[in-house]
Amino acid sequence: MKGKIYLVATPIGNLEDITLRAIRVLQEVDLIAAEDTRHTLKLLNHLNIKKPMISYHRHNEEVKTEELLAQVKEGKNIAIVTDAGTPGISDPGEEIVKEAILQGIEIIPIPGACALINALIVSGLDTKEFSFFGFLSIHTKIKQKQIEKIQQENKTVILYEAPHKLRKTLKSLQDRLGDISIVAVKELTKIHEKVYRGKISQVLEELEEELKGEFVILLSKQEKEERDWNTISLEEHYSYYQEKGMEKKEIIKQIAKDRKQSKNEIYQYFIEKEIGRNPS
Repeated sequence: MKGKIYLVATPIGNLEDITLRAIRVLQEVDLIAAEDTRHTLKLLNHLNIKKPMISYHRHNEEVKTEELLAQVKEGKNIAIVTDAGTPGISDPGEEIVKEAILQGIEIIPIPGACALINALIVSGLDTKEFSFFGFLSIHTKIKQKQIEKIQQENKTVILYEAPHKLRKTLKSLQDRLGDISIVAVKELTKIHEKVYRGKISQVLEELEEELKGEFVILLSKQEKEERDWNTISLEEHYSYYQEKGMEKKEIIKQIAKDRKQSKNEIYQYFIEKEIGRNPS
């Protein structure tokens, strides 16, 4: 008989944020697959739980996934845990879930802490709709493409960022999106938990010299939604996005969205203007 895979959410800081069900599951499983066994051992010692552990992280996922699934097929129950929060959310877990589904293995979520949700509910921003981008890429070109996608959003956007890259990321966002309102939350549930609110420039000024702990960044897109684009000309509208580095195709698409007009209609307008400037 096959075993089961449990995706167990662990505290994102405060060790009291572990559920009774999570404790029971960690006590009962045969094996715990941990992102960092040393980190998880501290939690298990705190809970007085002794269990075999295996390392399961981004760099060994492909190799260890098959090994773990083989043990599940032999009847073992396995818990997947990350250093903090919910497995699979910008952390290991996604790959083994996909493969387990293909192999008919039961996957059971054990709910708990999740940084993006907790940051969202204290942000004061719109919670009805939001987009989560996780950590932006370390590769400049890919990162720029991701920021271009963020630029198209009309709802709250949530990002994760490491402390040593926070200032650079905020400046990249400011350059592309303008000095929009943001919320930055650091060290959720920990002693030095803090929420920064204001324009990107204000948050950059307020940040401490020495930054510690991972950040959740939330972007407000309400300013973009509330702007009355019909008060400016199409040329001014085009220039606004052109100055942000957007390409012609993206600009046409965004102008149509802003003005609630057909893309073809906007495109045709600029084609005719171009012909007028360059008569044959």
